[in-house]
Amino acid sequence: MASINFDNALGLHASALQLRAARAEILANNLANADTPGFKSRDINFREVLAGEVEARQSVAVERTHTGHLAGRSQAEQQLLYRNPTQPSIDGNTVDSQIEKAQFAKNSMDYNTTFEFLSSKFKGLRNAVRGE
Repeated sequence: MASINFDNALGLHASALQLRAARAEILANNLANADTPGFKSRDINFREVLAGEVEARQSVAVERTHTGHLAGRSQAEQQLLYRNPTQPSIDGNTVDSQIEKAQFAKNSMDYNTTFEFLSSKFKGLRNAVRGE
């Protein structure tokens, strides 16, 4: 009996779900600091980071072999960018609450879509294991 390879079964969707969760944290941090003087709004380019995940899957991965080794930065952390403000404030804060809320809502919908897709994949795998 052959074992199920989850990387093949799920594709990049598991990585996409983790990336969307990381982006939600970044956007929530922006919203939480909307009134902090000098705070610079940050975001990631989802497509670029996901393309980096694809490339990383096709190359030799570097893994921590000892707990004393330093962990590498995630793709999202490596590609964290500053958002260009449409109307900079006097105090140097670049958070535009309306843009951040819109991006957060879109990211939430995308997260839910990816989650539902993965859920249906797991249901299909469960049915396959049961022989249904």
